[in-house]
Amino acid sequence: MLGLTVLAGVGGAVLAGIGFSGSYTALRDLGFDHGFGDFSYAFPVGVDAGIVALLAMDLHLIRKGTPWPMLRLLAHCFTAATIYFNAASAGPVLANPTGTAMHAVIPIMFVAVVEAGRRLVVRITRIEAGHQRDGVPLHRWLLAPGPSFALYRRMRLWGIDSYREAIGMERERTVYKVMLQRDHGRNLKNAPAELLLPLVMERFGLSVEQALALPQEADERARLRAERAAAFEAEAAKRAEQRAADVEITRLRTAGLVEAAGYEVGAETATAKAHATARTLAAGREAEAAERLDQATEELAAAEAEQEAADARRRAAETARLAAEAEQAAAETRERTAEAEARAAAGERTRAEDEEAVQAARLRAAEVARRAAETEEAASEAGRRKAEADRDTAAAQRERAEHDRARAEAQWRGAEARERAAEAELRAVEAEDTAKLTPAARGARRVARLILASGGNPDAVTLQTIMDDLGVSLATASQRRTEAADLIATGYRPTPAPIHA
Repeated sequence: MLGLTVLAGVGGAVLAGIGFSGSYTALRDLGFDHGFGDFSYAFPVGVDAGIVALLAMDLHLIRKGTPWPMLRLLAHCFTAATIYFNAASAGPVLANPTGTAMHAVIPIMFVAVVEAGRRLVVRITRIEAGHQRDGVPLHRWLLAPGPSFALYRRMRLWGIDSYREAIGMERERTVYKVMLQRDHGRNLKNAPAELLLPLVMERFGLSVEQALALPQEADERARLRAERAAAFEAEAAKRAEQRAADVEITRLRTAGLVEAAGYEVGAETATAKAHATARTLAAGREAEAAERLDQATEELAAAEAEQEAADARRRAAETARLAAEAEQAAAETRERTAEAEARAAAGERTRAEDEEAVQAARLRAAEVARRAAETEEAASEAGRRKAEADRDTAAAQRERAEHDRARAEAQWRGAEARERAAEAELRAVEAEDTAKLTPAARGARRVARLILASGGNPDAVTLQTIMDDLGVSLATASQRRTEAADLIATGYRPTPAPIHA
């Protein structure tokens, strides 16, 4: 093969050189004969080199995957022209047939070498690109021109590159038609439409197997379309259910937030009421303390008056006793005591009656001064006691305020506990929505949470409470309480809500 390759390359180059040189001389002389002048030297190069240039450009475009058949057609036209010009250089074509043939052979050698090189390059290019294509052999064209044209037409129309493949498809189709006529008659009227597909699809370049596979492929495509439609509908239904679930969850969350806000507002209202009540009570206690202070002051003044009256009476008795001792006479003492009592009752109007009364008044004045000192001492004692009473009152007020604050805090904690209960109820409802429980199961869990909130005793939650809470009948309420007791017995506990600081 190496020797053949070298021989073909060298021989082709020699033949091309001989053909080009002979064609160049013939065309140059022809150019001078036809008045080309000095251009006769370039005319042969333009014609013969034009063939090479056009074929080279055609090969380059084929190599780049963008062939243009017009270039090859022009190259063939130049080839026919150079052959004619070479033949005409020997004189009239019919007058000297031998000379004409001799001159025509020279460019044919050059053109044959160029066409051989082109064919080699085209074949290598198609092999590298994976598009090797065989044509219909010449002997088939000569032996069966009609069927060969039909075969060539199918190969070109439907991109069948292999001649052997086209022959195999034709042979397979012919055998299939014969077998079909054997089974269903010669005119094939009774044959099913699916079995006639290979004959119908013949003009589209399909093989027997490909044509017979069309119904199965159509069924498969229909099945795939049905599956895709079913999957799309299932996905749409799933999305619709998801949207409905999202809407329901949003509604429940909104309801929970509204309920929690209600609890929060209730807690704030209760706290405000507690603070207002505490302020009202504090103001009332302050007013009551002031009233009690005024009353204590009045009572103290009355007590002081009574004490002064008692002191006056005691002083009067003492004066009478002193007078009795001074005068050493019991009768006089009683008389003087009576007079002193009369003078004490009459006041200052009787102090000028007699000198003894004046002396007695003086003695009483001294005694009154002494008792005034005692009264002042008693007043200071009363003031001290009053201060202690004020401290006791303030302590009582502080205790009352502390009690009110504790009660308000207890109310706030109760509101917070109700809020946590609402959050726990909301979480339980969300968990039940996630678990997709039935309304009966949800009702049982709702009753279970009521029982747990009441201490865990099922009897602590009455049937009337369950009926009002769930809106069910008495029998259903009894059944829900039994189910709730069973849930608690099996360990059901709602998820606790987080405690916020």
